[in-house]
Amino acid sequence: MKITKISVYRRDLDYVGGAYRWGAGNVVTTEKTTVVVIESDAGLTGAGEFCPCGLAYMEAHTEGTEAAARLLAPALLGEDPRQVGRIEGIMDSIIAGHGYAKAPFDAACWDILGQATGQPVWMLLGGKLTEGAPMYRVAPQRPPEEMRRELEGYRRQGYRQFQIKVGADWAADIERIRETVPTLQAGEKAFADANQGWRLDEAIRVGRATRDLDYFMEQPCKTYEECQQVRRAVDLPMKLDECVTDMRMAHRIVQDRGAEVVCLKLSKQGGLSKARRMRDYLVDCRIPVVAEDTWGGEICTATLAHFAASTPADFLVNATDLHNYVTASTGQPPPETHDGKLFASDAPGLGVMPDYDSLGAPVAVYS
Repeated sequence: MKITKISVYRRDLDYVGGAYRWGAGNVVTTEKTTVVVIESDAGLTGAGEFCPCGLAYMEAHTEGTEAAARLLAPALLGEDPRQVGRIEGIMDSIIAGHGYAKAPFDAACWDILGQATGQPVWMLLGGKLTEGAPMYRVAPQRPPEEMRRELEGYRRQGYRQFQIKVGADWAADIERIRETVPTLQAGEKAFADANQGWRLDEAIRVGRATRDLDYFMEQPCKTYEECQQVRRAVDLPMKLDECVTDMRMAHRIVQDRGAEVVCLKLSKQGGLSKARRMRDYLVDCRIPVVAEDTWGGEICTATLAHFAASTPADFLVNATDLHNYVTASTGQPPPETHDGKLFASDAPGLGVMPDYDSLGAPVAVYS
């Protein structure tokens, strides 16, 4: 089997809530997603998707995958898409870093491999170890009373884990945390996510002012070293996200016991192949993980659903239904969600096809 054609699509994705406020003054209303479609001479087609989320991911800019395709596509044409390890190696030899730009090519090849073998991607990743991944839902930065109402609405929809966005004003964030976390019911979890937004001194002050509450502090500061200093000063469980970029960081966290939870965003880790290796290593070292991505539609959510399904249930904290955060479609059918859980398709491959009516004409075609 050989790759015969690679097409790149771009699509605006509007946030369903109008304005998504998070971190240190970041506001998202619309993001541009990129979908890569790989076709083969066997008649099989695979798809992958990458979408950034705001200024915290400036290194993952919206045109990165489109730019990468100009270098990657000529080298991938004629290659066997089922050989995901070889495809990964070719891409890494052409472009150092920029894993987010290569992630949709990686996912598209996993999709084809699954279809070629008649297996869902979760089977190829080790089997279904979680039947229905628990989902969290985000409450963007709003006045505390509005955030409480929003959390209650999500609770009625079946969500039992909540991410409270903080990081813009540390003093106001103390109030946000103190007004929302105590409303949790039995069995629910809360993550106060600063998205790197606090200075070191601010994060320590927030932690000390809320240390009597039961919640996870998520990525309080920009660097791993700052987060570890916060960890030494405040006895709250910590979840790390943005600073966990590669396997070397995973090794540091294991060595330092630097976090209770690690967030693996597929594009941030460089694609499904790299994220799988990091996940397996962290789980082997008994550190729970989150399965998610930066932003996106149905294709992105389907990919992370398979990743979540192949993660041991005892070490999967949660996943998320990114396609339900946006108003436009990238693929059909959407991954199944109900009762606060995300389910991976049992169909061969990722179980989702590009929504060409929504995506429109490709912005680039290589053949």
